[in-house]
Amino acid sequence: MVVALLVIDSGGIGDAPDAAAFGDHGASTIAHALAAHPLPLPHLAAMGLSDLIPLTGTDPVPVSGASAAINPRARGKDTLAGHWEMMGEVLEEPFRTYPEGFPADVVEQLETAFDRAILGNRAASGTAIIEELGECHMRTGRPIVYTSADSVLQIACHEEVVPLETLYAWCRAARSIMSGPRRVGRIIARPFVGSPHGFVRTAHRHDYAVAPPAGIFTERFRAAGVQMEAVGKIWDIFSGRGFQTARPTASNREGLELTAALARDLRAHERALVFTNLVEFDSHYGHRRDPDGYARALQELDAALPALQEALGADGQLYITADHGCDPTLAGSDHTREQVPLLAAGAGIRPGRIGDRNTLADIGATLGELFSVPLPPVGASFWGEIGDGRLL
Repeated sequence: MVVALLVIDSGGIGDAPDAAAFGDHGASTIAHALAAHPLPLPHLAAMGLSDLIPLTGTDPVPVSGASAAINPRARGKDTLAGHWEMMGEVLEEPFRTYPEGFPADVVEQLETAFDRAILGNRAASGTAIIEELGECHMRTGRPIVYTSADSVLQIACHEEVVPLETLYAWCRAARSIMSGPRRVGRIIARPFVGSPHGFVRTAHRHDYAVAPPAGIFTERFRAAGVQMEAVGKIWDIFSGRGFQTARPTASNREGLELTAALARDLRAHERALVFTNLVEFDSHYGHRRDPDGYARALQELDAALPALQEALGADGQLYITADHGCDPTLAGSDHTREQVPLLAAGAGIRPGRIGDRNTLADIGATLGELFSVPLPPVGASFWGEIGDGRLL
């Protein structure tokens, strides 16, 4: 059996119980994107999304999948917190953020490591700061260093000015510097090409994340003989732990096509998990506050689902969830503290909505029970509520 786990990066479905503590009361990423730009999503509706939120633009359809709303438990609303929690590791302390930019001692160490001064050093939109400082960067060779509301240090360089391997080496140096009490969740290489007023970020992004603790559930799956495939930025998020191969992608479309191709190729395996992150929802539309683009991306995902389900075969299963929200209709550009959906369809899954879950770790626990892997200390399986009892 092949199981595909798709993450709509930022696909929140409404306030988490503690949303007000994060300043995010009233967020509902998917519903608000569709309210702003109604588009039909018949296949997501059939998987059960219509049982969780209003899908403006979608006519009623019979529901053939199981669904639940999940409350995040980690003390953070970033990529690592959400994905790690799915695999049984709940962050009790959020990674450090730098809303005022990095302090002088950090800048000094970065400039020593890079052997040149930096540009930027503030919280900013990646596309905006590249447009603002890209010409100066090309003229001087100085890297653009910036952060966001997330726990990140990002380094943007033009590929014709700074070779990719140099940029990656700088990111590794920054990873070493941003450790201990300064620790950020991710150092991100942000290469771009083009000319002033026409800069475009490339697919050569690379994330240098804090490694998850040993024994995270992805490692337990692999140790139990499950074939593990990472699509999109999943490899970077987990520092490769538990996965056979890294399969980076340039777009949501490529991620969906690669997931389907892997599902088709892995059918002969008794147990295989394809774990996919669809980052454009967050990076292209959520952070850039583009509800129309977000809605179109949802329609692209919806249109790809029949082919993906066919690729999984009669014995396969498809799960769709999210790691946090990023409501494109709210002010600012930060992630939003939201419930996330759990949609499940395929072999042995009974349709219908089940009760809300109180941690994303229930996803890993459910897949663990399905694959007969010892369950993590955090999370409770809901396989008994949605499944027909079969185990692998």
